[in-house]
Order: sequence, then C-alpha cells, then structure tokens
Amino acid sequence: MEKADKATVIICCAGMGTRLGIGTTKALVDISGKPLIIRQLEQLTEYDDIRIVVGFDAERVIQTVKEYRQDIMFVFNYDYEHTGTADSLRCALPGANDVIIALDGDIVLNAHDFQKFLKYDGECLGISENATCEPIIADIENGKVVKLKKGIGDVQWSGVTKIKKNRLDGQDKHVYDMLNVQLPLDYVDVRLKEINTQEDYDEAIMWYENGCRG
Repeated sequence: MEKADKATVIICCAGMGTRLGIGTTKALVDISGKPLIIRQLEQLTEYDDIRIVVGFDAERVIQTVKEYRQDIMFVFNYDYEHTGTADSLRCALPGANDVIIALDGDIVLNAHDFQKFLKYDGECLGISENATCEPIIADIENGKVVKLKKGIGDVQWSGVTKIKKNRLDGQDKHVYDMLNVQLPLDYVDVRLKEINTQEDYDEAIMWYENGCRG
C-alpha cells in the first residue's frame, strides 16, 4: 500500500468538453447536487499533495475547489486548446512525489472500488466495463494489462493510473501512448462512468443515483 504522504494526486481538468456541449469543463458538471470535481475530492481526503490541472474555465474550477478545500495546488495548461491530457499531466509533474496517482476530471467513481485502487500495493491501472461509449480498450493477458488502444472490447481504461513518476517521461500526446511503453502493469477493477457525451452524462447520473453499482 502506498502511503498517502508518499504520493501525488494529479487530476486533469484542462479540456473544453466540446463533445458534451455544455460550455464548461466536464469537471463542473452536476452529479446529484455537487460538481464532479468535488465528488472526486471527497474520495481523496487522505492525500495532501493534490494538483489539479486547469485550462478552459479555470477560474470557475479554482473557485469551486477552494470553496471545498484550500490546500489544493492548481497547475495551468495554457495551451489546452491544442494539447491533450498527456501534456496536462506533464505540467503537474515537477516537484511531485515519486508515486503519481492520475485521473481525469470527467469520471464518476465507485467509492469502494476507488479506495481499493488507492490502497493497492504497487503500480496499477484502474479498469472497468461499460464506462463510456468512446472507450480506450485494455488488453489483458496473464492477469496484467498488456496494451491500451482505441477500439472495441469488453475492458476499458479511463485514465485511472498509479505509477512511478520516472516512468512518465514520454512526449506522447495521449497518456495511453505514454503508458503503452511501460506495460505490462497490474490492474484493479474500478467501476466508474466516464463522461464524454450527453449519453454518457445521462447514464452516469442514473448510475450514481443507483449507488454506483454495476
């Protein structure tokens, strides 16, 4: 188990969320009365070094988070219109702890599963089923993730990652490309919903209100 004071949590929230079409970052969508980013932070209370990468609608994200918690570090991806999640992740790495816990600001997590992921002893990826209609697929062999790719498959990866910082030195545009050269990695089943489209959002709300089951 990685101690909370030995890890840095990075939440990437810089994107514009254009596919959802709501005019704000997906981290601020309402999940049963609270912004999604707050729902995530409620599950990270043991962690002191939390860094949120902001870009589009940064002021609203910062204000929303500060109303909940004052000790969060905000990192700006000023080129968010032309860069991907990997660039946002790299922005937050300087001065971070040796272990990085990374997630995107557009996922609704099953709390029990996510805590199991956080407490897992060693590097791992969080994988799920039916997380989004636009998935990154995880190929599994011999109990490990051996490849991440776009396409069709039963097992999906939605950005939930625990890995040593020195393994995130690639210059790829996408995080899954950065990770592919580090595979195989262990995995933990984490039930979640990833919000990319209106269909995803509607499904995530129903799933959350049903207790994040299934």
